[in-house]
Amino acid sequence: MLYVPQGFEAIDRGVAAALEQTVQLTVVDPTLLHATAEQLRPDAVLVMNGLHTFPANHLEQIDAVRRLGILTAIWFVDDPYVSGDTAIIAPRYDVVFTHERSCVPHYRALGCKEVYHLPLAAHQELFRPMAVPEAYRTDVCFIGVAFWNRVKLFDHIAPYLKNKKVLLAGSLWNRMERFSDVSAYVRDGWIEVPETVKYYNGAKIVINVHRTPEPLSDNKNTHGWGAESVNPRTFEIASCGTLQLTDQRPELPDHYDVNSEVISFRTAEELMDRIEYYLRHEEERLWVAARSYKRTRAQHTFLHRVGYLLDVLQQPRP
Repeated sequence: MLYVPQGFEAIDRGVAAALEQTVQLTVVDPTLLHATAEQLRPDAVLVMNGLHTFPANHLEQIDAVRRLGILTAIWFVDDPYVSGDTAIIAPRYDVVFTHERSCVPHYRALGCKEVYHLPLAAHQELFRPMAVPEAYRTDVCFIGVAFWNRVKLFDHIAPYLKNKKVLLAGSLWNRMERFSDVSAYVRDGWIEVPETVKYYNGAKIVINVHRTPEPLSDNKNTHGWGAESVNPRTFEIASCGTLQLTDQRPELPDHYDVNSEVISFRTAEELMDRIEYYLRHEEERLWVAARSYKRTRAQHTFLHRVGYLLDVLQQPRP
């Protein structure tokens, strides 16, 4: 198999490591895909996401690989937030995987003959429990871009967080109306994956807030597709053995026992209540985190996902 990474370490390394344990793998620079495929004649090519490597206006190499009679597959991991692009890209591949289950019928409606729901996972060599220095220790941690739904939530809980030890990391947090209440806790900009893992391990509680699918300024979901599936952060936090407080997604109970392995919330008030409760009940907090860690290692690694992917790709085709 030839594998074209997307350029995001947390996912690329996990997928490549899992594939290397199961197939003869060559990781390919996207600019050399056609030439490498022509030389090696692999059984299949897997493109991760493809939004930057082979965007909608640069699909010539994918078309050329298909003309060689080589099976092409893409695994979308940003659905449905970029449907304006993925709706153009998807029909140019033989097999489409998407981490967002609600997008499967949309791709089929576009004429894609083979479309499969394939959730993401945690790369356990990166996202794992570890001891960290005091500088990484917090009561509450959130790492991510300040999409508008996240801004609204953190504006609401900002006064409550003022007396806690908090890390709020990522870009655009200065859009908050109550930014001055939390500015001392904000680390602006991108945090590399190894640093993120340390912050997850140092936190008593990590908050997970999914972005909303509305086609606002932060999204390119021009087709207005819905969102039901969980983000990769769900698995990554759990894989670090840290308590996760997550907003609700319909798919969440398919992966974890809600309120036993991960704790969910619906409103800002519920989030504050749960933060307060688990900061006061350390033993219970640690037990929930341990159960989520155990579940993740047992069912939500990239080896599990790649096993299913390869089963699909090895199916007989006319």
